[in-house]
Amino acid sequence: MRFKKLGNTDLNVSVIGAGTWAIGGDFWGPADDKNSIETLRTAIDAGVTLVDTAPAYGRGHAEKIVGEAIKGVRDKVILATKCAIRWDDQTSPVYKDCSPEYITYGIDKSLKNLGVDTIDLMQIHWPEPVQKTPFEDTMAALMKAKDQGKIRYIGVSNFSPAQMDACRKAGEVVSIQPQFSLIYRDEQHLLEYAKAHGMGVLTYGSLGSGVLSGKYKELPKFGPGDNRANFYDFFQEPKWSKCMQLVEVLRSIAADHNVPVGQVAINWTTQNDLVTSALVGMRTPEQALQNVAAANWELSEKEIAYINSEYDRIFAE
Repeated sequence: MRFKKLGNTDLNVSVIGAGTWAIGGDFWGPADDKNSIETLRTAIDAGVTLVDTAPAYGRGHAEKIVGEAIKGVRDKVILATKCAIRWDDQTSPVYKDCSPEYITYGIDKSLKNLGVDTIDLMQIHWPEPVQKTPFEDTMAALMKAKDQGKIRYIGVSNFSPAQMDACRKAGEVVSIQPQFSLIYRDEQHLLEYAKAHGMGVLTYGSLGSGVLSGKYKELPKFGPGDNRANFYDFFQEPKWSKCMQLVEVLRSIAADHNVPVGQVAINWTTQNDLVTSALVGMRTPEQALQNVAAANWELSEKEIAYINSEYDRIFAE
């Protein structure tokens, strides 16, 4: 495993982190809890130190599964979760709430779900779509929790530079978590912002929701409860066909290294100097080992340049 320091913190994180959206069981289709726990433990045993979760994943369920998985190995794990997404009951829609009261409630609830005394990185999951809460009020609640020892560091996810500026005026923000991958580069400016301000970058969607894994030959039809196609536009034309062309480029490089296609996509992200850690979903122990093994080798500069040139050619059409 390779490691990088998260911004200006003392957290040395694995360049591949375990993403846990899928194990919540409410967005990517059903998940087997026992299998999810085994998968996370397999990833940790294989060298993953960063585990990222959120109460919004399964309305607290993913956090509870993570809590079970890290029992006995808490000292090996850098634990990241999120706040500011709430719901009124287990079947109602979720919505954004950055109020100090809900931030405080959410932190305490996450500590309970995870079964820990301290969370290493607490991230504001999303800003409010129509801002009701001043960022200084949100940050005040987070800073208080930090002073109380409930959290160690504060990060944000899905924030714009202006929103991060507002938060940083009220307290230290050590990281940003944007969607970023070989087929989603819209947030490049956020990576550059993070570098300019000494912040770490945790990227999500590293495999494009599975599109870059190489397992799809045709447009998938997702089952009940699997809402990936509604969140990612990779599963819609014309982007789908272009993604499949790019996957064939990755497949040729993967063959040269005798590795799965997904490892090429993961390394394209982790070898970006602006990225601290790429969060990757893992649904089985075998998948965990396969994804984590990407850290055992690296793409050459020539290969990265070729991938980028092919991306430009395919997506310019």
